Amino acid sequence: MMNPPHPGRLLRRRVVPALGLNITEFAEKLGMSRVSVSRVLNEKAGISSDFAVRLEHAGVGNARHWMNMQTNYELWQAEQREQNHVAKIAAC
Repeated sequence: MMNPPHPGRLLRRRVVPALGLNITEFAEKLGMSRVSVSRVLNEKAGISSDFAVRLEHAGVGNARHWMNMQTNYELWQAEQREQNHVAKIAAC
């Protein structure tokens, strides 16, 4: 996959507006602080497993889906960075 989106972008652009909520209301519904939710929505932090489970319990998708999105995003980001000083350990 080419440059998968941060899951916070999807939440910020599509999910939260579709629910008719602002960030504060969304955070309250999830039982989280506004700062924590805002950091994810603004792509400054990743979705944690706790956040993913809270989304699922709130009826906003499946926790595994959110975690897969986060993993795909982070893996792609890591693959774009140069990995210095890595020596081959074993043949794959």
